[in-house]
Amino acid sequence: MKNCPASPTAEVGVWYREHHGWLRNWLRAKVGRPEDADELAQDTFVRVLCAHLRQQDELREPRAYLVTVAGRLVSNFYRRQSIERAYLEVLAALPPQSQPSLETQALMRESLFEFDSMLDGLGSKVKQAFIMAQFQGLPYVEIAARLNISLRSVSTYVARAMAHCCLMLP
Repeated sequence: MKNCPASPTAEVGVWYREHHGWLRNWLRAKVGRPEDADELAQDTFVRVLCAHLRQQDELREPRAYLVTVAGRLVSNFYRRQSIERAYLEVLAALPPQSQPSLETQALMRESLFEFDSMLDGLGSKVKQAFIMAQFQGLPYVEIAARLNISLRSVSTYVARAMAHCCLMLP
């Protein structure tokens, strides 16, 4: 980094001026819609600023760091879209008289996003086993058969997911 500014805030400001356009274009190639790319670029710089204020380490390769942060945000973006689509499919299958109010729908959608972020970092089978056990009420034997894993693995996965969720609670 040329001429490292005195404060972390100033350094991130320099990164913003030097790399924002490039990052926004990189994100547009990933997500398609310019407005989504703009929002993800802003979120990237907010996260970089927060992390940089905590660590105050000088980074030699800001673009590599920005791509790492932005890449995680892109993954979250697509995961949220997938959750949104699944939720809308469930709503569409409900009879009109069973449709929740718009306010309830918004609260449910936000709860789904929060739950998904709580499970972030767990393996796919761990998430699946936990959801099948806790939300679908399936017995461990059936979960083992569906996921093609041992009964002991189901028990371990569910316990791991529960512990993970407990650690994520405020």
